[in-house]
Amino acid sequence: MAGGGGKSFLAEAGYGEQELDANSALMELDKGLRSGKLGEQCEAVVRFPRLFQKYPFPILINSAFLKLADVFRVGNNFLRLCVLKVTQQSEKHLEKILNVDEFVKRVFSVIHSNDPVARAITLRMLGSMASIIPERKNAHHSIRQSLDSHDNVEVEAAIFAAANFSAQSKDFAAGICNKISEMIQGLATPVDLKLKLIPILQHMHHDASLASSSRQLLQQLVTSYPSTKMVIVTLHTFTLLAASSLVDIPKQVQLLLQYLKNDPRKAVKRLAIQDLKLLANKTPHTWTRENIQALCESALHTPYDSLKLGMLSVLSTLSGTIAIKQYFSSAPGTASTTARSFDLVKLAQECCYHNNRGIAAHGVRILTNISASCQEKDLLPLEQDAVFGLESLLVLCSQDGSPGAQATLKITLTCMVKLVKSRPHLSQSVVESLLTQLHSAQDAARILMCHCLAAIAMQLTVLADGMLGDLMDLYKVIGRSATDKKQELLVSLATVIFVSSQKALSSEIKTVIKQQLENTSNGWTAYRIARQASRMGNHDMARELYQSLLTQVASEHFYFWLNSLKEFSHAEQCLTGLQEDNYSSALSCIAEALKSYHKGIASLTAASTPLNPLSFQCGFVKLRIDLLQAFSQLICTCNSLKTSPPPAIATTIAMTSGNDLQRCGRISNQMKLSMEEFRNLAARYGDLYQSSFDADSATLRNVELQQQSCLLISHAIEALILDPESANFQEYTSNGTAPVESEYERRMMSVFNRVLEEVESLNRKYAPVSYLHTACLCSAVIALLKVPLSFQRYFFQKLQSTSIKLALSPSPRNPAEPIAVQNNQQLALKVEGVVQHGSKPGLFRKIQSVCLNVSSVLQSKSGQDYKIPIDNMSNEMEQRVEPHNDYFSTQFLLNFVILGTHNITVESSVIDSNGIVWKTGPKTTIFVKSLEDPYSQQVRLQQQQGQPSSQQQQQRTAYSRF
Repeated sequence: MAGGGGKSFLAEAGYGEQELDANSALMELDKGLRSGKLGEQCEAVVRFPRLFQKYPFPILINSAFLKLADVFRVGNNFLRLCVLKVTQQSEKHLEKILNVDEFVKRVFSVIHSNDPVARAITLRMLGSMASIIPERKNAHHSIRQSLDSHDNVEVEAAIFAAANFSAQSKDFAAGICNKISEMIQGLATPVDLKLKLIPILQHMHHDASLASSSRQLLQQLVTSYPSTKMVIVTLHTFTLLAASSLVDIPKQVQLLLQYLKNDPRKAVKRLAIQDLKLLANKTPHTWTRENIQALCESALHTPYDSLKLGMLSVLSTLSGTIAIKQYFSSAPGTASTTARSFDLVKLAQECCYHNNRGIAAHGVRILTNISASCQEKDLLPLEQDAVFGLESLLVLCSQDGSPGAQATLKITLTCMVKLVKSRPHLSQSVVESLLTQLHSAQDAARILMCHCLAAIAMQLTVLADGMLGDLMDLYKVIGRSATDKKQELLVSLATVIFVSSQKALSSEIKTVIKQQLENTSNGWTAYRIARQASRMGNHDMARELYQSLLTQVASEHFYFWLNSLKEFSHAEQCLTGLQEDNYSSALSCIAEALKSYHKGIASLTAASTPLNPLSFQCGFVKLRIDLLQAFSQLICTCNSLKTSPPPAIATTIAMTSGNDLQRCGRISNQMKLSMEEFRNLAARYGDLYQSSFDADSATLRNVELQQQSCLLISHAIEALILDPESANFQEYTSNGTAPVESEYERRMMSVFNRVLEEVESLNRKYAPVSYLHTACLCSAVIALLKVPLSFQRYFFQKLQSTSIKLALSPSPRNPAEPIAVQNNQQLALKVEGVVQHGSKPGLFRKIQSVCLNVSSVLQSKSGQDYKIPIDNMSNEMEQRVEPHNDYFSTQFLLNFVILGTHNITVESSVIDSNGIVWKTGPKTTIFVKSLEDPYSQQVRLQQQQGQPSSQQQQQRTAYSRF
């Protein structure tokens, strides 16, 4: 029965599947737990993690864990093992258990069993729960006792529990430290047990004295037990302890370097390298010049390639951090020594052409990082060494299809992008070598090389028209076969072609791309190429591809989605026909574009489903429509200076009102409305930005550019026409510090700067309004519209997914029903929430805290109006809570003095690790009915019936006594 009932939450939620609510799902599992068959009981137990994932609120988790604790108490060892596994899988839900005492009591009762295996499972269970019961003395005592057991299984379980409790509890760690040290040093303890006991010492970092005594013990062990296994375990524990306590990291780096240099055993050297890598990643700023020098010397002198590879990987990690600057800046006698005389540089140059690909890759990476981060003149010759090294690796790896070669190629290409970004003058030679290798490379390598070319071309305009011929020839050659790698390569090459010819694609290029797609590709490849065309602003090409795909999709939602993309591409294509000084044709182009946009938004709305509402896409397109309408309205307003000249009395009105602008007639009011419209649009773009927590940085930058274009036009209207005197140009000029990430951004920024220069040159001239002013505004609009809009990744693809689920208590059984509260009492509203993630949590940004805003509004009054202080009329509160294990909860106290129905709204927004607020939602609403308290009601009724005041007085005193 449990099998049949549990199916709905084992399967993913699909269309038309009836979902069980939390209580029904728990009842189904409970039936399985109470079944007489062991198989059904085990099946029910292992389904609990899925239940927790689906309904992650404390009320269900508490009940479920208490049921599991009962099974643990009365079941056999196999069931206990299943419960242990469920507890370990659901570790982040443990803190939601409300009855911790009851849960622990049921589990702990098994510790007194005569069966050592049952005791061992209980110890592991207690260890897994250490985060919620760190200071339970009975658990501490049981672990201490079990460490002396004669049963190996129980001792190992006690060691596991001791490690977990030491990590959580300072008292336990301090108490157990001596016991562990006696066992490790005791002659009776077998060596394999000592090896398991030593790692517990890595958790002894709660205070300085404890960490110091643990370090001394580990120091003794390293010298007393020189066997390979003991040295490896002790050194690694030493490193983890140092990494947690921080103060001992420099000493630990020296100790590891000493072992790396002096210990002849390869296994110990490998462990030392692995731990040095860990410390290089965690605290590169603690590495001194002497440390790096010692590592360089070891790498120069070692005869083993595997060890050299490890040491170079540590050095390449350090070369990308602040440690590299310390190495070059604190060098003795830097003035007299050249860059090439440094050991690190010698090592890197020697390794660049090594026959081992991995060593060569690290050598090149070190040179690239030095060239990118150290801009001193004596280090400049290294950039040529880096380029030669990169080119030789590129030739070597592009011919080899093995996974190792591909991994090395990725490192090489990443270094190329980094080097070109920091030293743009090297871009030409790097791009030429890439294009040369493209013809002879393997397909897998070609794909990676195309990604690299596109990344470089996005930042710098390095792909000249002459290079397009090479790319097109290669495109024709590739299209003759239809393997998966070829399909992937078609997309990558098309992307490079779009990036390199962002002004406009020639008809010849379009024909070649379409022919190849018709010959060999599937629909998915064509869609991906169309998507890239939309991102790069090649809307003509994109429209034709979307059109060809319309009849190849399986569902109407996909049909409407493609149809909307086709219409948007057509709309943007209409805007490419704009001409600088022809304003009437501009109006007709915008009108044509709007027509297509309206068709597209209707299609986009039809493509949305409850599971995929396309909210960002709809918001972005609606704003684009409103922006085009505002631009159209502004051109009409500018034309009205010619078509609707001011009336004869305009001068008199201007003199009486003191506003010189009134001389121009109705254009003054229209310009005010237009400026307000653009400011309003900028605010709406800001709201769209704030609601796009999961968007990638390029998409957010795109939204920001749209917002800036609205602010630019509103500023231009104000500076030219409405208020030329107070116009300030300083805040609008770009400081040029932020690097430009794409061609679209580059072109938009150049338009912004040009418009600002024109506005500044006309500011305070030809007052109040002249044709020069209106022409400047119209040409600004046309210049902005002539830059082809880029539909960025988030429009098509969501790489990060974050949502918040709220639960309010008390909550009514029926959402429309209000909760009853007396007006002389306060309502304690508990808000609980769960943060839910997709497959890549925190890819672009992470949630630091959640901001909860609670507000109440009186919907309908009941009873008489009383004079009540304004403070009591409404509730407006805000709290910030930090989620722990993706769960948060807090409480609000709300007053409802006025009788009637109140609407309470709870809205959540998130704050990321940079302190930026994102309005992600959701918004939840409940109703509260404020009722009159019985005593006040009785008094009021008595007053209405006209009873003597003395009786009221007696009742009041009697009431107040109780």
